[in-house]
Amino acid sequence: MTVFIENETGCEFPFSCQQVAEDVICKVLEQENCPYDAEVNIVLTGEYEIRETNRNFRNIDSVTDVLSFPAIDFEAPADYTIIGERADEFINPDTDLLMLGDIMICIPRMLLQAKEYGHGVRREYAFLIAHSLLHLLGYDHMEAEDAAVMEQKQEQVLEQLNITR
Repeated sequence: MTVFIENETGCEFPFSCQQVAEDVICKVLEQENCPYDAEVNIVLTGEYEIRETNRNFRNIDSVTDVLSFPAIDFEAPADYTIIGERADEFINPDTDLLMLGDIMICIPRMLLQAKEYGHGVRREYAFLIAHSLLHLLGYDHMEAEDAAVMEQKQEQVLEQLNITR
């Protein structure tokens, strides 16, 4: 598994963003029984950049905490059969890794939410990655039942990694 992180903010943290991202992504992929080695791109950005991206890609003109850009349009969450049928579209020929997609995290919003929720920045960062990776795997939270599934999966991963509130 490979995680590429681009920190556009220059903000430094009291933990390794790379290590936490790798730990969370590995645990989610294990939990979701992903049979492939994968790669994920993460961009740590500011409010202006995420607002522009949100407006351009989702027609929502507001700042958000995290955006997910899946490389695979899963027919059902974590149903990997589509990959076997179209591996040439989803496997990076240079790395032989499954390209899951991109995650964009708004650092100012992340810091604010950590404070509002009364937990550490590391926990909020890990939560946003777990949440976004589930989106990359085809999960969503448009319906209450789907939101409950995502919440349970996110909490399970964070608990297993001992990244708690």
